[in-house]
Amino acid sequence: MSENKLPSGIDRVVGQRVRWRRRELKLTQERLGELLSLTFQQVQKYEKGVNRVSAGRLFEIASVLGVPITYFYEGAEGFVDHENAQVTQDGDAHAPVMNSETLELIAAFQKIEDMSLRKSLLGTVRAAASAFEPKQRD
Repeated sequence: MSENKLPSGIDRVVGQRVRWRRRELKLTQERLGELLSLTFQQVQKYEKGVNRVSAGRLFEIASVLGVPITYFYEGAEGFVDHENAQVTQDGDAHAPVMNSETLELIAAFQKIEDMSLRKSLLGTVRAAASAFEPKQRD
């Protein structure tokens, strides 16, 4: 396969967003596959970023999941800038992995309508996370 046809970091971000939205809607990979006339294995490959999602297929996925196409690119800017990218030993950049706890946290956070509460919670999480960062040397 030529290098330009291999999935890129953006493909992994898109796949991750497909998975996130599918799980928000409490759909199985099998059910999403049925709605798209795909096998669950193909859905799984899209979600893992193993296979690229074509523009037409992304349009179908967005329609079935009830989101605009731009939804799948949220967070991609950070990957393109390599600010949030993780680099493996062989030098390949990968989108940060979101496990089920992370997805649940994000989904719950998005349900909070009070913006001051959201800002407060975000500040608390940032403070807690900074406690685990290595101390900078002077």
